[in-house]
Amino acid sequence: MNPLELPDQHSLYYYLLLLVMVGAQLQAFIIGVLFFFKRSGSKRSNAFFGSLLILFSLTLLHYILIYTEIYTSVQEIQFLPIYFTLSLPVFFFFHIKLLLFPQYKLRWTDAKHFILPLGQVIYFGITFLSEQSFEGNFGRKDQNLFYGALEQLLYLSSFYAYMYFSYRYVLAKKRIARSKVGLKRAWYAEKLIQVFFLLFSVHALFMLADYFAFQFMHINLRANRVFAALGVLSFVALLLCLGTYGFQVLIWGRKLLNEEKKTL
Repeated sequence: MNPLELPDQHSLYYYLLLLVMVGAQLQAFIIGVLFFFKRSGSKRSNAFFGSLLILFSLTLLHYILIYTEIYTSVQEIQFLPIYFTLSLPVFFFFHIKLLLFPQYKLRWTDAKHFILPLGQVIYFGITFLSEQSFEGNFGRKDQNLFYGALEQLLYLSSFYAYMYFSYRYVLAKKRIARSKVGLKRAWYAEKLIQVFFLLFSVHALFMLADYFAFQFMHINLRANRVFAALGVLSFVALLLCLGTYGFQVLIWGRKLLNEEKKTL
């Protein structure tokens, strides 16, 4: 997602869109924190989902700072390490995997999934602390693995790949599940993946249309305020989807906890 063609900061349109972005960001952050205190289910799965919501909300905060032009006004925080696009698919996948198979033990081979996410965090951390970033030597570039067109391609492709792998685990769980609790977890995971897939596909279409229109037709779609707003809202919709799912899980989590106790 690239910098937007901003509306007049005194217009109702500007404040309504900002309100939606901030509301979604705060909702996800709060629910994410609550997941670290959730008693039912796999603690590791809860931790991955809580982290997913928090990282998602911080990435949205990055876009809010672009939208409000705070990055332009305060260039010293332009590379504040709150941009986690390459972490989101990985945390989504491990939440699903550990939700369905809580007995799974993480292995050293799982470390490969975190190479790019860790690299992105290190890149933003180093760039944020480097004076060279203020001189234009760092920033969003097409071939940048952690912040640019290549990063956006990795973000889109890896999310689709991890959603596919997550769905494979859902199918496996449905084949072997013998308890009501196991089937309920598989059902919730399946619905999350299906809804998220549809919303993410809309989000991906906006990103790809923006890129190809600019690269091959020299049309800046972001100059259209409606397109820019819908592009932002497509990302917000992903966060609202996860937040709604998380809120539902928190509600039925107590009932699930009681059912788990009865099966012991």
